[in-house]
Amino acid sequence: MLKRRILVIDDETALVESICFNLEREGFQTFSSYNGIDGLEAIQTVKPDLIVLDLMLPGLDGLEICRRVRKSEDIPIIMLTAKESEVDRILGLELGADDYVTKPFSMRELMARVKSVLRRFQVAANGPDVLISGDVSLNKATREVTTRGTDVTLSVKEFDLLAMLMLNSGRVLTREILLDGVWGADFFGEPRTVDVHIRWLREKIEEDPANPKYIHTVRGVGYRFNPPTEQQS
Repeated sequence: MLKRRILVIDDETALVESICFNLEREGFQTFSSYNGIDGLEAIQTVKPDLIVLDLMLPGLDGLEICRRVRKSEDIPIIMLTAKESEVDRILGLELGADDYVTKPFSMRELMARVKSVLRRFQVAANGPDVLISGDVSLNKATREVTTRGTDVTLSVKEFDLLAMLMLNSGRVLTREILLDGVWGADFFGEPRTVDVHIRWLREKIEEDPANPKYIHTVRGVGYRFNPPTEQQS
């Protein structure tokens, strides 16, 4: 069985070595880079299954790397940050990071989060592989989405969020349910993370994001994906 490939990008040599050592003990194959520019090149050559990425890096910072990766890749990303600011945390998640760990952290915590993110990234075993509602089509097996006959590029979280909404078409899902289902029960971020990703999702699949046809806000509760029959009523 092929080992999962984990790329660690951080400028603290001792920390990178410790992370890689612990990942290898857990059965992963590891690769490392110590600045943003080398890290971006390594992403293209290594083709990792997951990236552990420091926020503050020489050359290119973690947020810029996250931006560039998300333009073309759906690789899960765990951000490492020494900053306590919630803005930095949410910004990282807005850009497509799948989780974050605040320094200093225990290796046990990081290993648990790596495994959790990789599990969440797997195609859900339950439900049909292809979901179709109106002119929106989502293929869980290939992680492809089309709307009005055009391919749409979604980040990992945007795809998982849309899949959860479509699987529960017509039902109102609270922010807490969406956080638990998409980000996992061990996610400790802000509920507004859901709002940010809903906004990004609407911009990509709705003809008029300001007047959404599919993803409706239920004020004070959460969100609902409207099937075509409800849209016409």
